[in-house]
Amino acid sequence: MKHLLTLRETDANDIRSILEMAAAFQEIVQRPVKKVPTLRGRAMITLFYENSTRTRTSFEMAAKIMSAEAINIAVAQSSVAKGESLKDTILTLQALKADCIVIRHPASGAPQFAAEHIGVPVINAGDGRHEHPTQGLLDLLTIRQARGDLAGLTVAIVGDIAHSRVARSNVWGLTKLGAKVRLVGPRTLMPPDADMLPVTVFDDLRSGIEGVDVVNVLRLQTERMDKGLLPSLREYSRLFGVSANSLKAAKPNVLVLHPGPMNRGVEISAVADGAFGISSAIETQVTNGVAVRMAVLYILMGGGATGGDA
Repeated sequence: MKHLLTLRETDANDIRSILEMAAAFQEIVQRPVKKVPTLRGRAMITLFYENSTRTRTSFEMAAKIMSAEAINIAVAQSSVAKGESLKDTILTLQALKADCIVIRHPASGAPQFAAEHIGVPVINAGDGRHEHPTQGLLDLLTIRQARGDLAGLTVAIVGDIAHSRVARSNVWGLTKLGAKVRLVGPRTLMPPDADMLPVTVFDDLRSGIEGVDVVNVLRLQTERMDKGLLPSLREYSRLFGVSANSLKAAKPNVLVLHPGPMNRGVEISAVADGAFGISSAIETQVTNGVAVRMAVLYILMGGGATGGDA
């Protein structure tokens, strides 16, 4: 692969190869001393135009575990604050001899734009409402770790689908590996093209999660919403909040995921912590994020190849 920009454009075999490599890297993440010389002498730069805790930190940890330099650009304190364009910023980072640039940007397509203008690998760490491919990959790894082969599983993605880049990456990754996907949420929070995606759409929570193997709960992204999309957070929680009671409609051993950060008591209840005997893998997702990002950095920064371009 030259870049990782979307899972829609990533071959299924490449996805499987990344997951296999990430599974191997999980052992390193669990070691008391987390350090291998795999990418010694390489430099990864993270360029985040939006806030992040899990994604940025796990990219930095992944790079440092493999002995690469991890450099974070604080956009608010960079030349971006003086009006520098994205193109000029990434060209500057390339001139500084970065070996990989990880970008999060509020505009959909910004990582693709960057990849078209520089000669170093670009990783999309979330762009607008478009995609978040490494989050999709870590969700796939978490499900596979808990349930085995993804083929034949039914996964419900519940919540604010319209504003979620995580949802789109999950849709493409899951369906390419043979899972069935349901999108569940109020119609006001469904994207206009939802019926054109390889999914089944539900606007009723119990119907949407009936008999499913996995429920992936999304955060309500109120910062991206126009007014009037929801009557109130209380009403949303009553109708679409994932709880032990609503999960009775799913399979008895249903696995619960959430990409974080969580609005507890709104989109998800105490089942996030494994209450009432529910199998929650939310903390495992965070840990798996480091292993997945190690695999992606290893491939893109010269450690190996999966045999195709994303």
